[in-house]
Amino acid sequence: MSSAAGSDRDGGTTGKRHAAGAFDVRNIIAGLIGFYGVVLVIVGLVDNGAAQQARTGRVNANLWAGLVMIVVGLAFFVWTRLRPIVVDPTDIPADDDRPPGH
Repeated sequence: MSSAAGSDRDGGTTGKRHAAGAFDVRNIIAGLIGFYGVVLVIVGLVDNGAAQQARTGRVNANLWAGLVMIVVGLAFFVWTRLRPIVVDPTDIPADDDRPPGH
């Protein structure tokens, strides 16, 4: 009788675990850092005039910072693939477990 109640509670998926996937905050961080990295690489390739080089001591700071940001974004993405956050459905409260008024 208790096993039937357990399967009703989570829709028959007792014991089935799944990864957080796109809702993992590391994916969001990877996307944002990677996007800004791509923007900086483009700016570094397009806007690297003499005035810009004089300001940075002949180093294309936008290009290098963008490349580093892309690498960091890729590292976050690889991290989410190698060590995914696993969500156990028994940790998620069912609708009938919430206190009244919520």
